[in-house]
Amino acid sequence: MAHLLRGKQAGVQRDFSAGLNPQLFAIDEVTRYGINSQISCLAYDPVQSLLAVGTNDTQYGGGQIYVFGQYRVSVALPLPRKASVRAIRFVADKLVSVDSKNEISVFSLETARILASYTPPGGVTAVVTDPTLDFALIGLQNGDVVAYDLDRQSPAPLRIPNLWKQQYPKPRPTPVVTLAFHPRDIGTFLIGYAEGAVIYSFKTDKPTKFFRYEIPPGAQGGDSDPTTNNIPRYPRLTQALWHPTGTFVLTGHEDSSLVIWDAKDGRKILARTIQNANLGGPGRATESVGSTRGPFALKCPLFRMAWCCKENPDDTGILIAGGTPTTSLEKGLTFIDLGQTPVYATSSWQILSQHFEKPKRQHTLPTPPNAEVVDFCLIPRRSPHYAGSHDPIAVIVLLSSGEMVTLSLPSGHSINPTNQLHVSLSYVHPFISRVEIAYVERTRWLGMVENRSKGPSVLKGGAEAKHPIMRFANRNILQAAHADGTVRMWDVGHGDEIENQKMLQVDVARAVGRSNDVDVLKMSMAGATGELAVGLRAGEVVIFIWGYNKDNGKEVSQGEAKSFGLETIKDRAEPGVKEGLHPLTMFKGQGQVTALKASDVGFVAAGFNQGGLVVIDLRGPAVIYQTGLDELSGQSKGGSFRRSNGQSQQKAEWPTCIEFGVMNLEGDEYSSILLFVGSNLGRVATFKLLPGSHGGYSVSFVGSTALEGQVVTIAPLDSELGDPAAATQTAVAGLRDGRRINGVLLAITTSGVKVFRPPSAKGAHKTWDDVFCDAAAVVRYQAAGYALLGLFGDGTAKTYSIPALKQIASANVGHILDVRRFSEAIITPTGDILGWTGPSEMALLNVWGTGSDLTRSLDKLLNVEALIPPRPTISNVEWMTGTLHVTPADMDALIGGPNRPPSKRMIEQRRAEEEQQRTMKRSAAAGSSSSEKEEEGYWAYMQRQMQERTQNLNIMGDSMDRVEENSSNWADDVNKFVSKQKKKAVMGFVGSKLGF
Repeated sequence: MAHLLRGKQAGVQRDFSAGLNPQLFAIDEVTRYGINSQISCLAYDPVQSLLAVGTNDTQYGGGQIYVFGQYRVSVALPLPRKASVRAIRFVADKLVSVDSKNEISVFSLETARILASYTPPGGVTAVVTDPTLDFALIGLQNGDVVAYDLDRQSPAPLRIPNLWKQQYPKPRPTPVVTLAFHPRDIGTFLIGYAEGAVIYSFKTDKPTKFFRYEIPPGAQGGDSDPTTNNIPRYPRLTQALWHPTGTFVLTGHEDSSLVIWDAKDGRKILARTIQNANLGGPGRATESVGSTRGPFALKCPLFRMAWCCKENPDDTGILIAGGTPTTSLEKGLTFIDLGQTPVYATSSWQILSQHFEKPKRQHTLPTPPNAEVVDFCLIPRRSPHYAGSHDPIAVIVLLSSGEMVTLSLPSGHSINPTNQLHVSLSYVHPFISRVEIAYVERTRWLGMVENRSKGPSVLKGGAEAKHPIMRFANRNILQAAHADGTVRMWDVGHGDEIENQKMLQVDVARAVGRSNDVDVLKMSMAGATGELAVGLRAGEVVIFIWGYNKDNGKEVSQGEAKSFGLETIKDRAEPGVKEGLHPLTMFKGQGQVTALKASDVGFVAAGFNQGGLVVIDLRGPAVIYQTGLDELSGQSKGGSFRRSNGQSQQKAEWPTCIEFGVMNLEGDEYSSILLFVGSNLGRVATFKLLPGSHGGYSVSFVGSTALEGQVVTIAPLDSELGDPAAATQTAVAGLRDGRRINGVLLAITTSGVKVFRPPSAKGAHKTWDDVFCDAAAVVRYQAAGYALLGLFGDGTAKTYSIPALKQIASANVGHILDVRRFSEAIITPTGDILGWTGPSEMALLNVWGTGSDLTRSLDKLLNVEALIPPRPTISNVEWMTGTLHVTPADMDALIGGPNRPPSKRMIEQRRAEEEQQRTMKRSAAAGSSSSEKEEEGYWAYMQRQMQERTQNLNIMGDSMDRVEENSSNWADDVNKFVSKQKKKAVMGFVGSKLGF
């Protein structure tokens, strides 16, 4: 019966939860953001402009594939069974994956569902696809290569035996390491075995060239180990690549050697490492550009290589992950810019060797320290051909820590992922260390569109599904602090249509004037004004406001930072942001920031772990109040800052929760702006903010009350309506008219909850049952009423009535959210819960649902109008010299057999080509001459002018001929008329004489 008395004890006459019942409380999983597990591989499709991310199977989540497109387009593709994703390939309208259990899975981009799965006869070690083929060629552990028909969803008859074992019959196993189609001659295939590489011809069904890297005695080799210099060595192969024109072959080896071969005659042109060249001969190797001498050190393995080219395939460069000494302090990718390739037919052997020995330039694309580059994914501008390395504009780098970095090519400048990549990828770009949510007014958020300079968009594919629009709801704006000192903000939504999908970013590291020791602990955004406050472990409180950057595009010299106090930092705005959130001021306190609150009415309050409390008025800005919680013990009114265990020494106390409100204090006849501060020892202190005679505000301590446990949440409520009594702009404006708000305070601690009139009324309280409360908030369900929602250590979410504090309902969420991180979860006023499910993934739940899982995405991935460009073919010279041209249609017969009918894609492509030809004919017939003139070149214009001039001259000649003919006819008619008149005159004269 205790809950019946709590309302009267708290001074509340109404039941604010009268319309709520247990049937309304059901957990809906609305959506998820982030990556569920560690990233294992990446793939990019330039035709559809989609990015695929595969994950490992860990304790936090199973392996699955994420496909991201423009804005918020995202689809998750789970594997058919529990495994890790090892490789991903885009093939036209399909996605092919290989998992850790050697299973090939084929997904449809059109339906976002799995089409088929296939387990080859052996362990899968390599897989290759081509955008123009309907097959996946699979390399096996035993050295064989088999094919799988993606269109017919069945194994193809092709099987290439272990060619290396046929040439070098040894008992040592030689698995397939890598596979690659010739970039121009699709009928030529490069197979990389552990011992070497082989060029295989589909046309003759035979190997044509073998490449085996041998380091003779006395040669240095790639590992530079002097103990092995006196014996011949055969370093194992790690990857084999084609030159973009197919003229050369590059093999990478486990000793970090890079060997360039002549693809026509099979001879070795040059062996080198990133640092040195000419490794294949005796003596010291030639030092390359940027290399430094030093003691012997082990090198990192070659994780990945790509032979890139510009728009001209002969202008190339090699991008390498790994191959650098383990002692090197500089981490990143190595780019060897080779420049224009010499003409093979007219170049001597020495010219070719020097081309690879002395590149045009060589530099490192830097990545964050303390992590190795394990993989990368190139972002080509348009073409999917040349093994995805044609004219790349950027590269997405995967680090050993599981994080991602995006760099430009070939410069290596860091690319900001803000508004470039999907928001889920921002969780690992780099990792997020802290999140908060602000309840921002919809109209305010729609106007907060950042104007930041950025390059071309990376992801432009896909189309979002339609969702209902909540035009009258405030927005859930997430603030995410990253490990690199940046804070990004974006709309999490309510499972509805997100009108402003843009992301905002502030550079806290630049604002504080240093690049290290920028650990963000607290963030708070004002929902009405958009002002952002950020608190750091080092004690700084940085405040950002929305506005224009008058120094846009220019670097401004920064002044020296102060040791303590408030300083202006307007000159530290990012030069690339014309309009957005810019730094305003910074306060340097003592100790790390433990509590922070930015109000809607221009005040910011911050607490520090040494007990300090500061209030900043942004109208100055100026510090209007500064104190320590230990200084308030002698000023306590109606409550006590108790001493523990009867000892004279007081425990360390610091603020843990701060909230602003507007209400009447106990004993006051007017309402005022109030500041409530909760501490780690369970104290709730109340401060009053009053306007002063000088135009500013003054802050005074008015009292406190003591509770058990650390204060988690403070919620001021209107005791008559139950609405939040927050310090909104409307509530503060009403104070001028004498508006009074009778309010109570709901203070939630880890051990219980108390409802009372501040500062120190007795009120009513309730203790939790054998569990701790990690997060809590007052939530509302439509017009039914308000309730207290909390997350508890037993993995449950519970609601309690207000003010009776009687439990309404309970539900388990521990199977969705990580219970160990409940204290970092956030509860919004609408009943949304945003909590962590793993190190880099969060789930958005709603407690007023139907118990459904709504996370399945209905976004569309495939754009049927995006056509794959024709595959590059052999040159005319190669064709004239006898090279047989093989088309993708020929490959269908060579791989799938002569009886294989045309694939569905071939039939659709043929129909599309026929329709395109008909459309072009109709357009040509209906086209105007003016449009043709605009598209023609200079010489075509001159030719057309000469033709028109000739035609005009012919027309003039015909006209003159007709004039001459007409003149002649006219003369004849005149002669006939004169003769006739003469005849009539003679006959008349004769008749008159004869009497007629």
